[in-house]
Amino acid sequence: TYLTFLAGGLGLKGLRIDQAAEVTRFASEHSHYLVAISLGATCFGALTYIGNGPNLMVKAIADHAKVHPPSFFGFMFKFALPVLLPIFILISILFFAE
Repeated sequence: TYLTFLAGGLGLKGLRIDQAAEVTRFASEHSHYLVAISLGATCFGALTYIGNGPNLMVKAIADHAKVHPPSFFGFMFKFALPVLLPIFILISILFFAE
C-alpha cells in the first residue's frame, strides 16, 4: 500500500519511483506528502476489514468457526469509526496541530 501511494505521490510531481535521486528530492521537498502517505497506509487501513491484515484474519477465523461477524460496512460503522475516529482526531491534535 505504501509503495503504491508513494508512486502516486511522485507521479503527481512528475517524478519516477525507480530514480533514487527523484525519490530523495521528493522526500526533501514534499515531506508533508510522506507524512500523509505514511498515516494513510498504516493507520487508516484499520478502519476496514481489507485495509488491515489482522482485521481480515479475525474475520476469516470467525467465518470458519461459523460465527457471523458484522458486514463490511457494519464493521466500519459499529466498531471501527466509533473507536478509531476519536483516536485519530486526538493524534491529529497532539502531533500535527501547528
